[in-house]
Amino acid sequence: MMDIQAMLDAAVADAERGDMVFPTHAEVALRVQQALDDPDCSVEQLAKLISAEPMLAARVVGMANSVSHNPSGRAIGDVNSAISRLGFKTLYTLVTALIVRQMQEMSPLPEHRALAARLWEHSAHVAALARVIAKRVTKQDPEAAFFAGIVHELGAFYLLARASHYPGLLENHLENWFEQGEARLGRAVSKALGVPANLNPALETLWAGYLTMPPESLGDTLLLADQLSPVESPLAELLGMSHQDIAVDLDLLIDDATLSSVLAASAEEVASLAAALRV
Repeated sequence: MMDIQAMLDAAVADAERGDMVFPTHAEVALRVQQALDDPDCSVEQLAKLISAEPMLAARVVGMANSVSHNPSGRAIGDVNSAISRLGFKTLYTLVTALIVRQMQEMSPLPEHRALAARLWEHSAHVAALARVIAKRVTKQDPEAAFFAGIVHELGAFYLLARASHYPGLLENHLENWFEQGEARLGRAVSKALGVPANLNPALETLWAGYLTMPPESLGDTLLLADQLSPVESPLAELLGMSHQDIAVDLDLLIDDATLSSVLAASAEEVASLAAALRV
């Protein structure tokens, strides 16, 4: 029988050593991420870097034209203008999103890449929902919530990338993943990718799975978005842990509205954000 504990120990050790190889397409995104850390970096320098990666350039322009960032409906078509509209904080999130999405290419097996592609769909919906819930329900920083949604499945992406080395991993003992592996590997990979430490409490809330009602914290925001996502995590589906079986009180009163009415009013914004991430 496969020793899943040994597999998790090895995967965590790899991540903690920084022994992680990213796809070629992610190299540009990593360079942009480094440039954004430079206080002297200009919009022109960023635009030049971003334009070298068509997928990233398309996502930046697409996000700038989304309902969330373009309420006036005035479309723009160039990277420089998109950067100016979005700001460096949102741009950093989009760059990280590209790195995370490219992790789905790390597995040599097509069936695992298909699971990773679905995991990215799930992440995109969670990020979009988290931004709206933060802004309209929990009053948290919407951009921090958006970033947390992007990175909340980092450990699962890495698990799928390594799964081919452990035959039967995804068919057996996945309950151990949700009991301990998700948090252990998530912490290690998040640290390796430089996820800001101030997001750790929100991620820990997600992994623990305890939602405070009414939701108030960034962790509550992320966990609620995860539970409400119309696209399930494929790992949860493999284990039969569908969120469709988890009751979420959509009639919870938020100020003078209910959560269900807030989400209904924000449906276009959520769809627009999720679509921009899927470019």
